[in-house]
Amino acid sequence: MSTEEPQKPNDDLGCQHYKRKCKLLAPCCNRDYFCRICHDEKENHVLDRHSVKKVVCAKCEEVQEKHEKCTKCDIVFGKYFCSFCSLFDDEDKKQFHCQGCGLCRVGGRENFFHCETCDMCLALDLKDQHKCIVKSSRSNCAVCLEDLHTSRIEAHIPQCGHLIHRTCFREMIKTGNYACPICGESMLNMKEIWENLDEEVANCQMPDEYKDYHIQILCRDCHKESNVVFHVLGSKCSECGSYNTCRTAGPESNNPNVVSGASNTSESNQASNNAPEPVAANQPWLEMLESEDTTEQSGQTSDERKESNTTNDQRST
Repeated sequence: MSTEEPQKPNDDLGCQHYKRKCKLLAPCCNRDYFCRICHDEKENHVLDRHSVKKVVCAKCEEVQEKHEKCTKCDIVFGKYFCSFCSLFDDEDKKQFHCQGCGLCRVGGRENFFHCETCDMCLALDLKDQHKCIVKSSRSNCAVCLEDLHTSRIEAHIPQCGHLIHRTCFREMIKTGNYACPICGESMLNMKEIWENLDEEVANCQMPDEYKDYHIQILCRDCHKESNVVFHVLGSKCSECGSYNTCRTAGPESNNPNVVSGASNTSESNQASNNAPEPVAANQPWLEMLESEDTTEQSGQTSDERKESNTTNDQRST
C-alpha cells in the first residue's frame, strides 16, 4: 500500500463522489483511494470495481478484507454496502444491485425493471413502451464515444431505441441537431418544425423548369419511399410529412436541361441527403427540449450526479 495519501478525507470522511469511512486498495497499483473515480482521475489506468479485495479503514487505517464494518475499530464503512461492486455509501440514494446489469443502480428497485433484450434497467413506465435493441446499453454513446452501460450520466432513449447520454442529447438539440446520430431518425416531435417548413416551401417558388423535376426519396422517420417534386429547401415525405429524408435514386424528368443543371448542384453531388440543415436553437427548440425532460430515459450508475431526479432516472456505480 502506498504511504502517499492521494486524497485526504473531509470531516465527514469520504471524497467528493461518496461519503464513506474506508478506502479501496487498488490491486492494479497497490494505492488506496476513497473510490474508483478518484483512482481513475489520478492514475493512467482504470480500476475494475470487481477486482477490489481489500479496503483501508479511514479511521484506524487497518488494512482488511472487504466487510461492512472495520474488523479493528468496528466503525461502519457505509450505510449501503455491496461486496460484489465494492460499493460503500453513507448517503441514501435508494441504491440496489441489479444482477442482470452486474452493477448497483440508484432510484429504488421498485421503480425499475431489467429488460433482458436491451440488457439494462428501465423505468417501469417504459415496460412494453420502448423499442428493444439487443444489448443496446453495451455500446458506446454515438456522440461522445464513452461507455453507456457503466456511465455515471443518465441515458436518453429516443423512439428509435439508440441510447445516447442525456447530456449529449441536450447539447445536440441546443445546436439544432434533431436526428439520431446512428440511424438518422428524428429524436423529437418535429410536427411544428415541419409545418413551418411547409410555409417556407410554399413561399419559395422553384423555377418553371423544375416543376416536373421528380426525385425518389427515403424517409428516415417512417422508413418509406416517395416520389416527390424536388425543392431546394427540402423534400417532404408523402407518407408522414417529414422533411427528414434522403434521396435514393436519380432525378426523373423529361427535360434534359433540368437533369444536366441539377447534376451540377451541390445538392445532387452530396450523399443524396435531402434532410434540412440543423435548425437554429431558438425558443421553440428549447421548449421542445424541456418537454423531453419528462420522457424516456434509462439507467445510470449509482455514482451519478445527485441533482438528476427525473421519473426515469436510474444510475449505476
